[in-house]
Amino acid sequence: MEKLKPLKRFGQNYLVDKNTIQKIVSQFSPNEDDNIVEIGPGQGALTALLSRAVKNYKAIEIDKRVIDDLKINFSSVEFINADFLEMSLSELANGKKLRVIGNIPYNITSPIIFKLIEERQFVSDALIMVQFEVAKRITGKPRTKDYGILSVLTNYFADAEFCFKIPPTVFYPKPNVDSAIVSFKFGKSTPADVDDKLFVKVVKAAFGNRRKTLKNSLSNNAFGDLDLASFPFDLTRRAEELTIEQFVELTKLIQQNF
Repeated sequence: MEKLKPLKRFGQNYLVDKNTIQKIVSQFSPNEDDNIVEIGPGQGALTALLSRAVKNYKAIEIDKRVIDDLKINFSSVEFINADFLEMSLSELANGKKLRVIGNIPYNITSPIIFKLIEERQFVSDALIMVQFEVAKRITGKPRTKDYGILSVLTNYFADAEFCFKIPPTVFYPKPNVDSAIVSFKFGKSTPADVDDKLFVKVVKAAFGNRRKTLKNSLSNNAFGDLDLASFPFDLTRRAEELTIEQFVELTKLIQQNF
């Protein structure tokens, strides 16, 4: 495949270092019967190794320039020229849960993660390359600057793990930031007595202004009509001080009074 110029509008940085590629594949640990979907195969760096190991392999690529060459070079792979964010994971899964992998465009990291969360019933796990700073936010702990909406929601709906850091030197062109591999396991069940959509709403409202107390943040959002002062919950704290379990407790209280 000829060396194409990566397109900025697609957030393309091609992975070119063989040792890094092998490390990612080893972390993913594919099995022959896995139902794998790769997001953004580019010129096939990960595809080349992974597609040899499995029978059912699909790759979603938005860049029309590379599709024909990919189909020629990897005839066993089903390539789909589309935007992953517009795809139905139910249709891709076709009755068997997906394993998702990808060196994704960093400018749409959050939308991709939230899509996986929203359609998690069709996904068993995912291994995704993200910007290093985002990886820290995904795996952030309470009372740290990295802890926020992404930390709480990701780890409420899944088990997220920071795998390893990746330097800019393994890409073409070299990005201006470090990267990291993060894994997500989607077998986690959420509390049956909690409305998941309300939980998301509460978390986003709570972090609406990190410097404000929970009472002020919630009052300034969709929960201003509630008598928050009557809640048996310390709302003088800030959102970054709460654990996921405490966010669940808060959501239950709001749910009872909403």
